[in-house]
Amino acid sequence: MEYFLHILVIAGIYIILSLSLNLIVGYTGLPGLGHAAFSCIGAYTSSLLALNMGLSPWVGLLIGACVAALCGIIIGYPAVRLKGDYLALATFGLGLIVYSIAKNWVSLTRGPMGLPGIPGFSAFGYQLSEIWCYLLLVLAFVVLAIFVINRIVNSPFGRILRSIREDEIASEALGKNTVKHKLIVFVIGAFFAGIAGSLYAHYITFIDPSSFTVMESITILLMVIFGGMGSISGSIVGAVILVVFPELLRFLGMPSSIAAPTRQMIYGLLLVVLMIKRPQGIMGKYRFR
Repeated sequence: MEYFLHILVIAGIYIILSLSLNLIVGYTGLPGLGHAAFSCIGAYTSSLLALNMGLSPWVGLLIGACVAALCGIIIGYPAVRLKGDYLALATFGLGLIVYSIAKNWVSLTRGPMGLPGIPGFSAFGYQLSEIWCYLLLVLAFVVLAIFVINRIVNSPFGRILRSIREDEIASEALGKNTVKHKLIVFVIGAFFAGIAGSLYAHYITFIDPSSFTVMESITILLMVIFGGMGSISGSIVGAVILVVFPELLRFLGMPSSIAAPTRQMIYGLLLVVLMIKRPQGIMGKYRFR
């Protein structure tokens, strides 16, 4: 039972990541290959504040999300002026930079050795040590993310985002400040990714750079594409499928050295089939281009 609840917790964290990236990629049409970088920033900020300064994980989570959003502003301000492949390369580079900092700034992050002993969340003086308590916490943030993103995409602001996705030049011709709208979306996505990273760190109680590689960013993007770009329900479905599926390979008795490459090959095969048969994803309406 605990193993099943653990999978649900991890799925919930990835749902937040998938939702936040879908706002950027699916609803606005911006390529994103470095989303794990914001998760990494949130995770390390929250963990370091808890370990080195004794701050509450709740405070660390909020600060970590805000620092991730601030980095979203710093990186996004020049990046969102780029288009297409150039923006994709910029976000890819962001992922590499943040990963390299986490790996090589040993005096702060302990590098590949990681940060052990990260404290978990507590409420009313009680430690949330029971896994079902943590599941409820993660689900609360999932509901928050769904609520906020749903309000955004169904507002006049959201309609401008979809117009940018379909034809940015036409949006500019109609007097819309497309750079401002893209930057706001970039920052909101970074904020929720920071929350997801902090939740992950305080749940696992250990983080190292290997959890935030560029491959992790690609996995989050695959969740968005699988579920359906421009679809909140698609983000949820895509995240659940790609979290649960690798766990099924464990029951086949494969050694880890074989299971990981097998998983990547199956991901690639499924993606090719999906792009041929249903380019808009399982529940999406917008075709991946």
